[in-house]
Amino acid sequence: MKTVYRKFIDWRKTGKNLQLLRNDNGNLRREACRINNLHKSDCSGECESCKYDMDSNISRKELAVLFGVSDNVIYSWENGRTPIGLEDLLFYCQISKVKLEDIIVFTE
Repeated sequence: MKTVYRKFIDWRKTGKNLQLLRNDNGNLRREACRINNLHKSDCSGECESCKYDMDSNISRKELAVLFGVSDNVIYSWENGRTPIGLEDLLFYCQISKVKLEDIIVFTE
């Protein structure tokens, strides 16, 4: 029988992956932009014809609105201080269109 070893999540490295996604994932930027600007009368929710600059990084504050948390929570997730909850992690993956395995970093 093959021995199965328990894996542990390296939250600091996983948090860095979340930070990289925030800075470099167009899907996440579009959704954050839509949520942050949809209430404005000049936002139609149609990202293809959007006047907002989605080539720039989104801030922690903008991402916090998307998740319904404070920007300090986003900071804590990205720096590995606080583990991100499974539901939020799955939501992150869904919005970013990345696999969970591409975000989580395991340690041995």
